[in-house]
Amino acid sequence: MIAGLALSFAEPLLLLGLLSLPLLWWLLRVMPPRPRRVEFPPTRLLFDIAPKEETPSRTPWWLTALRLAAAALVILAAAGPIWNPQTGLAGSKAPVVILLDDSWSSASSWDSRIKAADELIANADNDRRGIALVPLSEPARDITLMPAGAARVALRQLTPKPYAVERVETLPAIEHFLKATGDAEIAWLSDGVDTGRGVEFVDGLGKTIGDRTLTIFEGGAPSPLALVAAENAAAKMTVKVLRADSGIATGVVRALDAKSSPIGEARFAFAPQDRETEAAFDLPVELRNDIARLEIAGERSAGAVQLLDKRWRRRAVGIVSGTTSDTAQPLLAPTFYLTRALAPFADMRRADRGAPQQEITQFLDQKLPMIVMADVGTLSPEIRERLATWIEDGGVLVRFAGPRLAQGDDDLVPVKLRRGGRTLGGSLTWEKPQHLASFTADGPFSGLAVPQDVTVNRQVLAEPDATLATRSWASLEDGTPLVTGERRGKGVIALFHVSADMRWSDLPMSGTFVEMLRRIVDMSGYTSTPGAGVASEGSKETVAPLHTLDGFGAFGPPPATARPLPANYRDRATSDHPPGFYGPAEGPLAVNTLAAADQIAPLDTSSLHARRASYTNAEPRDLRGMLLSAALALFLIDAIVVALLGGGLAGLLRRRAAPAVLAFFFVLAGLLAVPSARADETKDDFAMRAVSQTRLAYVVTGNADVDSIVKAGMAGLTLYLAQRTALEAGDPIGVDPAHDELAFFPLIYWPIVPGAPKPPQDALNRIDAYMKQGGTVLFDTRDAIEAQPGDNSASQTPGMQALRDLLSSLDVPELEPVPRDHVLTKTFYLLRDFPGRFVTGQTWVEALPHEEEEEAVSRPARGGDGVSPIIITSNDLAGAWAIRPDGQPMLPLTPGEPRQRDFAFRSGVNIVMYTLTGNYKADQVHAPALIERLGQ
Repeated sequence: MIAGLALSFAEPLLLLGLLSLPLLWWLLRVMPPRPRRVEFPPTRLLFDIAPKEETPSRTPWWLTALRLAAAALVILAAAGPIWNPQTGLAGSKAPVVILLDDSWSSASSWDSRIKAADELIANADNDRRGIALVPLSEPARDITLMPAGAARVALRQLTPKPYAVERVETLPAIEHFLKATGDAEIAWLSDGVDTGRGVEFVDGLGKTIGDRTLTIFEGGAPSPLALVAAENAAAKMTVKVLRADSGIATGVVRALDAKSSPIGEARFAFAPQDRETEAAFDLPVELRNDIARLEIAGERSAGAVQLLDKRWRRRAVGIVSGTTSDTAQPLLAPTFYLTRALAPFADMRRADRGAPQQEITQFLDQKLPMIVMADVGTLSPEIRERLATWIEDGGVLVRFAGPRLAQGDDDLVPVKLRRGGRTLGGSLTWEKPQHLASFTADGPFSGLAVPQDVTVNRQVLAEPDATLATRSWASLEDGTPLVTGERRGKGVIALFHVSADMRWSDLPMSGTFVEMLRRIVDMSGYTSTPGAGVASEGSKETVAPLHTLDGFGAFGPPPATARPLPANYRDRATSDHPPGFYGPAEGPLAVNTLAAADQIAPLDTSSLHARRASYTNAEPRDLRGMLLSAALALFLIDAIVVALLGGGLAGLLRRRAAPAVLAFFFVLAGLLAVPSARADETKDDFAMRAVSQTRLAYVVTGNADVDSIVKAGMAGLTLYLAQRTALEAGDPIGVDPAHDELAFFPLIYWPIVPGAPKPPQDALNRIDAYMKQGGTVLFDTRDAIEAQPGDNSASQTPGMQALRDLLSSLDVPELEPVPRDHVLTKTFYLLRDFPGRFVTGQTWVEALPHEEEEEAVSRPARGGDGVSPIIITSNDLAGAWAIRPDGQPMLPLTPGEPRQRDFAFRSGVNIVMYTLTGNYKADQVHAPALIERLGQ
C-alpha cells in the first residue's frame, strides 16, 4: 500500500523494472552507422533525382516517449496494481461499531456487504482500533469490542436471516454499549429496505448515537424483489411481486413442484413508479395444484420464494342436489348459491343429470376430496357404506338441510336429528326469526365476524346430548346449533341445519356464507389437523419443522433454533419459526417469509446526520486490465506512426486491390404444407358469410339427390320463417363437419343416408363439442314409412341402424319422445306432433328430469335448463319443406293430408325458435303474467 494513496501492488518487486527505462531511452535513440562516402563523378547525375522514400536518421523524441510510456504501463501491470478506495471512516482512534443489516432483504447483495465490512475491519486493524460487530437480527447478542482477527471470524459466521428483522429491538443494546464505551465511530451497512418500523428505527438511532460519527453504506445492488399473496383462482394462479425502489424492471417467476421439477414460468413487469405488480400462471388446474414453490429467477433471497401447501390447492368439490328446482328454477336452486359461493376458491363438479345416488357414485369414483349434498334424504345402504369409507380415508362431506333431510334417517350426520323441523309459526316455533350467535372458539369458523343481518326462519333440530356442545361450530341466539361437525377417521362431516337456498334462511346471501365454505374447503385433504378438521386459534397441537429455507432461499435441514409451531399457524416467518415446510411430508404446512398483506418500501435515512458511502466504490479494483489495454493502444499508435514515417501506407495504397468477389444470397422458398392465401380467403369468406346473418346449416352427405332436396328444404323453411315470424334468416349453408367451423349456426340439419361411410373421428369430435357448447343437431333418418308396425320396428330400419352407428361415438344424453308439455310444442305454434313427409315417425329429444309430486306446479310448459343438443326424427322434414323454384312442392307427402305440409313447416318453425330462444316459456316467474294476458 502506498502511503496516502489507496493503491497497492500484488508484486511490488516488479516495479524495479522501471529503472530500465533510461536504458530503453538510449537504445531507442541509437542511430544506424553512416554509409562510407566514395567520390565518383557520375554520382553527380544522381543528385537531381528526388528519392521516393526517406528514412529519418534519428527517432523523434515524441515517438521515443510514446514507446517508453507503453513499456512503463506493461511493467506496472505486471506488478499487479489494486485500487483500494477509502471506506469512509473518519480516521480517528475511536472504536468502530459496525451495524449490519442481515435480514432476507440483504441476501441479494450479501457479498458486497461482507466485503465492505471486511474492509472496515482491515482499516480499523491498521489503526489499532477496537471493533464491535452488531448484526441487527440479534437484539439479545452481547456487544463487545474485539480485535480484527476475532471480528473477521465472527463476520464469516454471519449469514442473512430468512425472515424480516426488527431493527428497533437492537436499539437498547446499542445504547447500553455506547454509554459504556464513550466515543465511537459507527458504520451502518444498510440494505436500504424498510419492511416495517423503519422510521422508528432511524429516529431511535439518531437519538442513540448523538453527535458521534455515523457512516451509512448504501446502494451497490438492485432493490430486492419479494413474492406475496399467491392465489389459485378459477382460471389462473397469480402472485404479487414487490420491490422497494422505482424504475422499469422485468423478470420471470418460476413454478416448481415438490421435487423441484419445473412446471411453468410467468413474466412480470414493473411500471416506472410501481412497487407492486403481478405474475400469472395460465396453467390447467391439475398442474397448478402441483405447484409447491414459486421463485423469482435470478434472485437469491428467502423473500423471493413463496411456498405453497394444500391451502393453495384449488380443490374439486362435487355438488349434489336432491331437489328438481335446479332445472325448473335455476336462479332459486340451492346449487345456484353453492356454486357462486365456492367459485372463488374451488372447482365445482356437477355430475350427469340423474338420481342423487348416481351423482354421488360418480363423485366417489372420481375420488373428489369434498362433496356437498343439498337436501339429500334417504341413501341406499351401498352408498352409505361407500361414503363412510371415503370419509374415513380423508373425505369432507358437507350436508345442507331441507324437507328430504328432515324426513331422512341415516348416520351420515354429525349429530342425531329430530324428525321434522322447527319453523317460524310451527309447533316448535320462534316468535321472530333468530339471529346468529358467536362462533365457537375451537371450531373452524373461529375469528369470523358474526353477521347481524342474517336471520333463520326454519331449521332441523339436533337431539340434545353430552356431545352436542363440542360438535357445534355455529349456533343461534337461543343456543340451538346452526352448523355442527365432527371428525371421523381422517375426514370430516359437517351439517348446516338450514337449506342451501333462501327458503329457510338468508345466510346463503351473506359474505359469511362464503367464508364459512372457504374454511371447510381448506379442511379437505388435511390429515394432521385436530378437532373438527382444521386447527383453531385455541388448538394446542403443533407440527415440527420438516425443511426450512436459509436467507438465500435454499432448502436445508431445520436449524437448532427452529421450534414447532401451532397447526393453525398463518403468520409470517420469525426467528423461532423460519420459513419452510412443517409437519408430515404427505401434508406439510407452508410458512413464508412475508405475509400476504406485507409491503416493502425504501428506507428513508435523510433525517440522520451522516456521511454516505457506496458498496460499489468500496470494492477493490484490479487495474491490470486497464493498464494492459492502454499499453496495447500505445503500441498500435507506434505501429501506425512507423508505417507513416516509412512510407508503408503510401505503398499499400498504390497497390491494386484484388478484384472483389461478389456474394450472392439465395433465399429458398420452403415448400411447406402452409395454407395458401386463396384457402385463407375461402375460410374468411365462409366465416363472413356465416356471421353476416342468422343462417341455418345442413350437413353435405355427398349424395347429390339427398343434398339437393335438403338444400331446397332448408331454403323453403327459411322463406317460411321470413313470412310468418320476425326472423329474416340468410340462405342456408352446407357444411362439412370435418373442416368447417360449426359454432356459427344455431341449428344443423343432418340427413342420414344408409350405406354412407361413417365420418372420421375428428369430425365426430367437432360435432360433440358443438353440441356441448350449445348447438343443436337435428338428425333425420327419413325412413318412417319403412318401419313396420310394432314397438321396436322403427329401430330396425337401415337409416336408424346407420344413425346408431354414428351416435355410438358421440356423448349423447338420455333421450325420450317429446312430451306433450315439452316447451318444444309451444315455442311458436301449439303442436301435438312434428310431421314431415311422413307422420308416423317419433321425435326424440334430451330427457328432462322427472318432476316429483311435491314439486309439481301448474305452468305453461316444461323444459330443461337449456336446449336439447340433439333432436332425432324419421319423418323427413326437409323433404316436406323442399320447394321448387316455381314455388311448387318438390316431393309428395304421405299420407298427404290437406294441412300436413303446413304442419311440417310449423314443426320447423318451432324447432328453429326453440334453438334460438330456449325454454323461456318454462320459467315459472312469468307464468302469472302469461295467464293474466290470456285472460285465464
